[in-house]
Parts: sequence; structure tokens; C-alpha cells
Amino acid sequence: MGLEYKDYYATLGVPKTATAEEIKQAFRKLARIHHPDVAKNKVTGEAKFKDLNEAYEVLGDPEKRRRYDELGANWQDGGAAAGSRAGQGFRRRGTAAGPNVDFEFGGTGFSDFFESFFGSGGRAGRGPFPGHPEEDGDYGTEYAQPGRDVEADILVTLEEALKGSRRKVTLRRADEGGGPPRSDTYQVKIPAGVHEGQRIRLAGQGSPGFGGGHTGDLYLRVKLARHPDFTVEGCDLFYDLDLAPWEAVLGVQAKVPALDGATSLKVPPHTSSGSRLRLRGLGLPREGGARGDLYAVVAIRVPETSSPEERALWEKLAATSSFRPRKDA
Repeated sequence: MGLEYKDYYATLGVPKTATAEEIKQAFRKLARIHHPDVAKNKVTGEAKFKDLNEAYEVLGDPEKRRRYDELGANWQDGGAAAGSRAGQGFRRRGTAAGPNVDFEFGGTGFSDFFESFFGSGGRAGRGPFPGHPEEDGDYGTEYAQPGRDVEADILVTLEEALKGSRRKVTLRRADEGGGPPRSDTYQVKIPAGVHEGQRIRLAGQGSPGFGGGHTGDLYLRVKLARHPDFTVEGCDLFYDLDLAPWEAVLGVQAKVPALDGATSLKVPPHTSSGSRLRLRGLGLPREGGARGDLYAVVAIRVPETSSPEERALWEKLAATSSFRPRKDA
């Protein structure tokens, strides 16, 4: 069973020559449509949102994008990376001298293609492969050997990180004795307050031990889903708040999205571009139960065109205002 190639450029609807900003804008536009909270069809919206996140996870990261572009050129004829994994049907393999310990995941939010080339899916972690002579040292096979841990990425939305959730995850593993693959399904609890890189442990669900050794564990490494409105720094959220020039000068009551629902923010008069306006306690949970903050980052936008009447008003303002943004003005 081979892997299905994922055309991430097609997913975001951008050409391969797209700039980083064009990729970002394409993701945000589509993610706002397909986010599970706003999509008309929740099931298809959730699936599309995951596809968009996966595409942006790769194309929004310069190093991943470079690797992906190189992979694309060698996909059909089996390049170094593609040839080693594409035809296996499982995510990662053990050492050739060891037994078959391949794994395949479902329900993590990432495709097999992504996990095989960019994720940690199916990665064998701590502990030697049972019976591997190079790792058993002088002990041989008469001593108990623990099974290896298994690790995969799991995509967690910011809403799940805030409130917690339960997810169904499947693990399909090759039979070490050469029999048919075995599939197991787990109800995984995503606790409120999980953060990027945190590992959720399922004890005893990794690779089996040898000679009476204990079974390894299954770890799901949290990757926070990209959000169309927010960026994340620790437990704080940041939102780009666009203001018209007159709103920045006169002040305005602005509507700002939040994970708990939209809220209102008073923008004081004479607010400069780049200002960070804080809404306390509307970020992600911290340890101990308190929450981080939501920051509205101001960006002053100007109209692309002006009518004759508008231009006359701008010219009058320029003639009467004493404000000088530069020394040479």
C-alpha cells in the first residue's frame, strides 16, 4: 500500500511561486471559511480545516517547504526519501536487523504522507528493539528487553487546548510474527491547557517487550493547529487589528474575535500602528488554572483609492495639520 501524494499548493490554491505572505493570506482566507466553528457542514469543514493546517504547516515553514519542493521532483521516480518510505504503507520502520515494528496512525489530524516525511509519526523512541544484537550488547536474548515507545504528532485546535476534548485515535501495527496487521482504537483525552510539544502518554501501548520485558508506551506529541485569526506565543494569543487612519486618531470601539466568542475593545484616541492592546485572561490556560492574555496588534490601513471628495479632505487635513511624522516633512 503506497502513500497518496499531497499537493499542498493546490490545497491552499496558490502557485508554487507564491510568497510567504501570499501563502499566509491564502490559508487565513480558507481557514475562516472551513473552521469547524463556522463551517456550514461541521464534518466536511473539520476535514478541510485539517487539510489546510497540514498544507500550511509545510508551506508556511521555509525548511519544510524546501524539503517538500525537493521531494516533489523525485516523487514519481522514487527519490532518496520517497523510495525508502512511499511503498511501505506504514509510517516508520525499525532497524533492518530487528523485527518488523511498523506503525500507521489514524485520527491524529495528519495524513500518512505528512507523518512519513515531516512528522514524528510511528517513530520508535526509547528502548532497544527486542533481540537486536547491536543494541543488546553482551546480554544476548536470554534477558528481558523492554519494548520501544512509539510516538506520533496529534493536531489539536486552540479550542481543544482551551476546553479539552476526547479524540478517537487508531494505531495499526504490523505483526512481528508475520501475520496480518493489527488495529487498535483509543479514546484519547486531550486535557485543557495542553501546549505545543507536550506529549500525551498512553501507557503500555507501544512495541511489545521481549523475554518478559515490559511493553513500551505510546506518546502523542501535541501540535497546535494554526488559527485563521490568532498566532500563539506561549499562553498568549495575538490578533491583527486593522484600523482606518481616522479610527486610530479619534478612537473606536472595535469588535475582536476570541476563543470564548467575540468581544469589544476600546481603542483609545491617537493609537499608533504596532500598539498592543491587551485583553486580560482571554488567552490559553496556564499551569494552575489562570489564562494568558489576548493582544490586539494595531495595523493602520489606508484606502487603495480615493474619490475626488475624499482626496480634497485629505489635502485639507494635510494643509491644516501641524503633525509632522518626519524631520524633513
